Amino acid sequence: MSDNDRRGHRRPAFFSEAALEAHGPAYDPTEAIHAAHETASAIVHAGRAAADPDLTTRLVAIVDDIGLSTLAELWSGRPARSLPGALWRLYVLREWVRRSPEEASREYAAGMRFTAPNHAVAGVAEPPGPAEMGRVIDEILRGVFDGDLGVALERAAAFCRVIAAGRADLSSGEEAAEQAANVLVLGDDLAACARLWRVHTLT
Repeated sequence: MSDNDRRGHRRPAFFSEAALEAHGPAYDPTEAIHAAHETASAIVHAGRAAADPDLTTRLVAIVDDIGLSTLAELWSGRPARSLPGALWRLYVLREWVRRSPEEASREYAAGMRFTAPNHAVAGVAEPPGPAEMGRVIDEILRGVFDGDLGVALERAAAFCRVIAAGRADLSSGEEAAEQAANVLVLGDDLAACARLWRVHTLT
């Protein structure tokens, strides 16, 4: 990961739709759309067809090799309820947890009290410390490539809902409420993507 990719705000891009799309494609829109969907499909299908644990590990950590900005160029401009849009949000979610594990742990622990069913779906071990946050996010991304992609998306959605509940509980003010709402929308979009995947219309 480059120095630029390592630096970032405490609350990175995935909390705001505008921020998610801020790094949108800088080339021809038609080419950008084609490239986004082709690369997303190729990565998912290559990972799932290979059944190779080493490849899965590399795909989970692809941001470490190519940087978040590269994925942003490819995928950030696509709709949330599309395959590239879903992958972009999963990788940004992973980056947030990696960059702010204590914050993620604190917000998740707070949210568990309000949304036990989502905690169960997310599958985070208790107590949900920083290490557990990192492990579950990597598990979710591994599921994209070597498990049930629909289940992986549902787990990510549930994780977001717990975080949203925790953030709303721990913070106050209009900005905090907006951030919690953005995370909740992210969860809803990932859950919708899971439904689309199951009826073979997530492209």
